[in-house]
Amino acid sequence: MINKYWITAIVLLGLFFTPFFADAHVKWFTNEEPVKESIENIITPFFMFMTIFTAFVLAILPQIVPKMMKWDIVQKIDNKMDDYRKYNMSILRYGTAIVLIIQVLSGSLFAPELHQQPNWFPVLAWIAIILLFVPNFLATKTAAVILLGMFSIVVYDFGIFHMLDYAFYLPIFIIFLIAGTNYEKWSFPFLYLATGLSLCWVAVEKLVYPSMTIDIIVNHNVPTFGFPPEIFIVMAAFIEFIVGYLLVVGILNRLLAIVLTGIFMSTTMLFGALELVGHAMIHIILVLFIIEGTSFYRPPVKIHKTVIEQMIFVFLNFIFVLATILLIYYRFA
Repeated sequence: MINKYWITAIVLLGLFFTPFFADAHVKWFTNEEPVKESIENIITPFFMFMTIFTAFVLAILPQIVPKMMKWDIVQKIDNKMDDYRKYNMSILRYGTAIVLIIQVLSGSLFAPELHQQPNWFPVLAWIAIILLFVPNFLATKTAAVILLGMFSIVVYDFGIFHMLDYAFYLPIFIIFLIAGTNYEKWSFPFLYLATGLSLCWVAVEKLVYPSMTIDIIVNHNVPTFGFPPEIFIVMAAFIEFIVGYLLVVGILNRLLAIVLTGIFMSTTMLFGALELVGHAMIHIILVLFIIEGTSFYRPPVKIHKTVIEQMIFVFLNFIFVLATILLIYYRFA
């Protein structure tokens, strides 16, 4: 039987060995031309080992997490965070406004690399910002319509597969639209899903375009902890993909949000202001995830009753999701 000290040790070791480069957006920090790696060089023996090993570890998590949730300290944190849920909409509204201000002043909206945008975008952005600061549902919904329209134009200009990196913006605008309606209960499930998908999509980028990532490692002196860059890239990609996958399935959400916050702070120290601008919206989302947890969510794994069924489901589901996203990215991105 695994006691709580072993569980704590496993979690802490996982956090300690998490490469803080994992969540960096590759395209922000390199001028290297994207060269797609051959599928034979992506699906290597090490890639297969990481896939099987990761699927096995994830299959164990649904059996460990319920025991962790019974710890006194975890229950105290849960109860404390529950008290702050009433502020979620205010945090999201004002946080989005502040992020938009930072982006407008930096010369780009939604993402640092999206510079070729209409000249009237900043005007609409300032209108949306002002409306978001007005504590009124109608003003918030009007801002959401403006931002949703702007985001749709960006998706049209840069392509849906490029903008999947920033899929988390879509549920934010929809949350503003459905606030105060009967559909409000779907807000956070949609946000978790889109954020998790975004992280998975960005993770696969490191596998398909490894030369860009290697260029960043060399030019920014990114520590690889003794691993060859080619191996380190695969490990970093898997860690980022795991985080996204776990957010989607609703496991360890608060812990993951805290871990990601620490990782993004580390990458900010490494990459500077560009990293801060690019990930500012993610920081707001992570604050919400820390507060919200998964109170609304019944993980899909609970469909299966026995431990063996749950482990098999998670094991096979992870492999299926990884293969699907990798192949879609390789074909279309």
